[in-house]
Amino acid sequence: MAGNDLGTDRLRAIPLEIVLVRWGAHRDGRDRTQWRTKQGPVSVTGTKFFNWHLQVGGGGAIDLVMHLGAWPAREAMGWLARQFGGDSVTGPLAAADSPRASSITSSSSVASAPPRALRLPAAQPANLSRMHRYLTDERGLASSILQPLIDGGKLYADQRANAVFLMVAGKPNRAIGAELRGTGPHVWRGMAPGSCKDAGYFWIATRATSPQIVLCESAIDAISCFQLDPSRICISTAGVRSDPPWLTPLMARGYQIACGFDDDPPGNQAACQMLLRHPTIQRLPPPAHDWNDALTGR
Repeated sequence: MAGNDLGTDRLRAIPLEIVLVRWGAHRDGRDRTQWRTKQGPVSVTGTKFFNWHLQVGGGGAIDLVMHLGAWPAREAMGWLARQFGGDSVTGPLAAADSPRASSITSSSSVASAPPRALRLPAAQPANLSRMHRYLTDERGLASSILQPLIDGGKLYADQRANAVFLMVAGKPNRAIGAELRGTGPHVWRGMAPGSCKDAGYFWIATRATSPQIVLCESAIDAISCFQLDPSRICISTAGVRSDPPWLTPLMARGYQIACGFDDDPPGNQAACQMLLRHPTIQRLPPPAHDWNDALTGR
């Protein structure tokens, strides 16, 4: 047991910057403490990290990999052991704490994490009623709007009763990922392992020919925005993203696009960056902090 504890401690002590480089994250050019990841911007201070979009953080390399991959601890530790096995884990780590090592942004000797296969959570019909109660009672979403999503397979409950919002791409609506939202007493959100937010998104609309698209920060916000005005197409960016790769192709198809990110510092900052890059996009802040708050009157 003592050996296992020692191994866990050494994995946990791997410098977070080195883990982020190996994962394939990129350091922000203007803020050296911030890293761009598929889970959103992550700030690193020593052994601590914080995701400003998801409002979650932790300490140590194991917690960081659990966050980046939406993995349990065992899987995160396995990935760290594979990536940093041998002397790089069992030997002293002092060299990795040096300014030179922590400033690495790319290196031919450090391979980025390979693309992971999408692993969507298995549907658990027995938990559907719990998920449905959470979304209707706690989040104020209309059953008449949720049911078509459930019937179409775009929303389901997994074995932990998390709400799974399917992200799709292309006319066949090929699954490319999923947003996960906990339905218990504690706030929790994540992504299905292997999700590729650059390839697609969760969306809701009465008809795909609607001229207006509103970009929202989450699937629940997108559904809330749609419930407030069903004449528009509402898309979740699955995080604050100022220039997702699929945005320009949507603009080229003639849609009137509005940025409906949260009315808070991260949302307003990302919206400002988006409008600077794409001047034809309009800012449409929610009437409250976010679209779900606007729907429920919180």
